[in-house]
Amino acid sequence: MLGKRVRMIPPRLRVIVLVEFAVLVVLAAGAAAAVGLRADAPTPSARATTGATPPAPVAQPGVPDSTAPVLMPGRPGETARTARANEVTPGPSPSYNTTDVRFVTMMIPHHEQALVMARLASGRAGNPKIIAIADRILAAQAPEIGALESWLAARGLDRKSGSDDAHRHGMAGMQSAEALRALETARGPAFDRMFVAMMSEHHQGAIAMAREALALGVDSIVNETATSVSFEQSVEIERMREALAG
Repeated sequence: MLGKRVRMIPPRLRVIVLVEFAVLVVLAAGAAAAVGLRADAPTPSARATTGATPPAPVAQPGVPDSTAPVLMPGRPGETARTARANEVTPGPSPSYNTTDVRFVTMMIPHHEQALVMARLASGRAGNPKIIAIADRILAAQAPEIGALESWLAARGLDRKSGSDDAHRHGMAGMQSAEALRALETARGPAFDRMFVAMMSEHHQGAIAMAREALALGVDSIVNETATSVSFEQSVEIERMREALAG
């Protein structure tokens, strides 16, 4: 059909048409080739488009060497040895420390002196509220002494286990023998005033010891006892002052 139409064109125009047709074919082929090249071209990198250097890969931490040597101290008189890390079993964390032992061994005699003073109230105090407070001290601190002694026994310790620490630190609030004799001879309002002053100072000492145990101790039972001592004896100081004022 195309050839028949071409023959119908005058010879001079036929040459022009054929040339134009050939040019169109060449242009179409070139355009197709250009499209194919663009489709196959790789996507330009971030550096090519922005000019920025891509970030370096982040180094990840490695796995610890389970075979690294660990120094194992020997018993007294024995040399140390080494073992692989994966062969060493961590020892249990201590359930108590020297602060716990010091608190328990110091609190026992501290409570015992409080009981001595509290027993003097009956028959000497002039204020019945002071007698009631003394009875409360007897009811609370006597069982605490038994609990503290049981704590020591359960760990193979006794009252002397912390005696050196107790000697170095002293026991805050402890009353002298002369002060106890003076309290014993006092009667009525004089006894009440002396009892409140001495027992308040005694309680303040126990509170200071309890706070040390709470700050440095690790045993849960000691922690509970120290918390109770700190709270109850703070309240008791206020009760004694109110009783004396009333």
